Amino acid sequence: MELSEQIIDRLVAAATAARERAYAPYSNFAVGAALLLPDGRIIPGCNVENASYGLAICAERSAVSAAIASGVQRFDAIAVVADCSPPASPCGACRQVLSEFGDFPVVLANLAGERELASVRDLLPGAFHGQLLTRR
Repeated sequence: MELSEQIIDRLVAAATAARERAYAPYSNFAVGAALLLPDGRIIPGCNVENASYGLAICAERSAVSAAIASGVQRFDAIAVVADCSPPASPCGACRQVLSEFGDFPVVLANLAGERELASVRDLLPGAFHGQLLTRR
């Protein structure tokens, strides 16, 4: 799917707004994400840290969880916004979770206006997929 500048702008704005709601008292590294749904809606997510570090959830997985909870399992794109240069890329766990739902555009952006465009497949070539779990 090709993303227009207008759609990219909407996604980055939604991810930036979600970033402002992040709960990151330990790392102070707030991240926002925004998933574009096939019907044009946008589902935001933000990172939520925990004093037990392993229980933290990344913005990308937060957005995916919110989308799944609202009944959506197909995504057309995601934007991720953090305050770093170059723009932050999803962690390995988030890459794997995103790949569960297909190959779609990933917009990486920061507060300074830098943007990079990739795809889920670019970020996680050779991803592990459910069809590998089928019994023979």
